[in-house]
Amino acid sequence: MRQRTKTFAPRVIRLFGALPRTVEAQILGKQVLRSGTSVGANHREAYRSRSKAEFIAKTGDCLREIEETAYWLGLLVEGKIVSSEKLASLRQETNELVAIFVTIVKKAKG
Repeated sequence: MRQRTKTFAPRVIRLFGALPRTVEAQILGKQVLRSGTSVGANHREAYRSRSKAEFIAKTGDCLREIEETAYWLGLLVEGKIVSSEKLASLRQETNELVAIFVTIVKKAKG
């Protein structure tokens, strides 16, 4: 997971760099950039947590950020700023990360 979340961030960075320079694209892009790059940082913090409660909290932060990233990516497509085809791979990875973090949180709580 550590490598996977670390690989995710540069993909988001490249997406932001390739967005049109319109106000709408840049506003949505900055949101994706912030949430998409924070997933890996939060995962690192969860990995270094000092307690189970801290691990659950930090992993929950990962889940919130990746869910937010999914939302902004969806708006980029729905707003016709980026085609669905161009974002398909990144959206797929985002959905897979959501599923993984949901599972991790559930298992850690259970």
